[in-house]
Amino acid sequence: MKFHDLTIQEMRQKLRAGDLTSVDLTKACLERIKATDGELNAFITLCEDEALAAAAEADQQIKAGNTGMLTGIPIAVKDIFNTLDVRTTCGSKILDNYISPYDATAVIKLREQGAVIVGKLNMDEFAMGSSNENSAAGAVHNPWDTERVPGGSSGGSAAAVAAGQVVATLGTDTGGSVRQPASHCGVVGLKPTYGRVSRYGVVAFASSLDQVGPLAGNVEDCALMLGVVAGYDPADSTSVDCPVPDYLENLNGGVAGKKIGLPQEYFIDGLDPEIKQAVDAAIETYRQLGAEIVEVSLPHTDYSVACYYLIAMAEASSNLARYDGVRFGLRRDSGEGLTGMYQQTRSAGFGDEVKRRIMLGTYALSSGYYDAYYLKAQKVRTLIRKDFLKAFEQVDLLLTPVAPTPAFKIGEMVDDPLQMYLSDIFTIPTNLAGTCAMSFPCGFSTDGLPIGLQLIGKPFAENEMLQAAYAFEQATDWNKRVPEL
Repeated sequence: MKFHDLTIQEMRQKLRAGDLTSVDLTKACLERIKATDGELNAFITLCEDEALAAAAEADQQIKAGNTGMLTGIPIAVKDIFNTLDVRTTCGSKILDNYISPYDATAVIKLREQGAVIVGKLNMDEFAMGSSNENSAAGAVHNPWDTERVPGGSSGGSAAAVAAGQVVATLGTDTGGSVRQPASHCGVVGLKPTYGRVSRYGVVAFASSLDQVGPLAGNVEDCALMLGVVAGYDPADSTSVDCPVPDYLENLNGGVAGKKIGLPQEYFIDGLDPEIKQAVDAAIETYRQLGAEIVEVSLPHTDYSVACYYLIAMAEASSNLARYDGVRFGLRRDSGEGLTGMYQQTRSAGFGDEVKRRIMLGTYALSSGYYDAYYLKAQKVRTLIRKDFLKAFEQVDLLLTPVAPTPAFKIGEMVDDPLQMYLSDIFTIPTNLAGTCAMSFPCGFSTDGLPIGLQLIGKPFAENEMLQAAYAFEQATDWNKRVPEL
């Protein structure tokens, strides 16, 4: 069996039994990346020397019997996580040579559990995009069809797992940026409840929406990754001091007797027929597993995309003001004064999509427009959250599609940003509501492209959501398929 066919649990067993060393595993991982990344472009930075040194240390720890949940296992993280002494670019020219002086809390937790971090993954610039085409490092290609997008903004994170470059990754999800790529690449991706995982050290896009989430090849590995990074962090003022369950121990809970709601607003006319067919088949599978299927309503769903883009762009405008050429990152200065230096630096450093969002966000926050746009969007956000909480009084979980279509071709929507924004129509509401959600494979299109199913859980009910996803995965074989590279 090749290393990239193994799960995290299988790697752990082989490492502990002495059938495999972390150095051998890491070398095989690096070779796989070098052999396939010319097609995929999933990595921005490869940390070869650092990874092999960490693997050698992991082998010593294993021999000494000091093992964590991920000791010796190669992992990669989205290039939005600060990593000590390794550059963090966020897919942007403005941070091309920025070397972080510290680790993000999620990265610290990976290292504490023994993970070997092999590199930083490609992404839409500052996580702004749904296709991973908005990257200064170039577009990421979908392993199932390299002419298609992998989804975004965590496209590199999903593509790397799907291609067997690494067994699991970390991404971030601001409006669907873990779940949509997971769906398009046929892997499992989870957005935890806002506050469940620390955002400290994650470069901010929209601070009230951003959330760290794991991607993996199956539900069990995703649950393990979530357990590693979840938990209270006093360094993050939005982190919630809430007990973290043992997600692995509770995976076998099943769905018998559970009520699963179908929000009528998510089953729209524009939904691709093959997506609808796969989701309908998944609903029937849940019925056979003993779940009760109930129709529910989330009446303010139609406002979610407009609401999201006002809030996200306004927060992006504020967060990205720090990239001014003074403190860190790119600096362009032709001697035309401070304002000239700002203009030259930001014009050269930011891509078109980031500039678009900064300008729209600045406009929404400007004097005379704040109440009409940003404040009103926050009020609508409250209504959207209330919709979810009301629905969860009737049901345990919600079931929806992840994306309205399978992965589209690279360049297909690049000149139509509004159409691109609509590709997140089913994932955005949960970010506004702050609740948890995940994507996992439920079928394939006639073109051989993966289709994901979304489960949405109550706030801090990741445990219940993972149980339901695991029950579906055990009853089907969609996650067993892998792309040929």
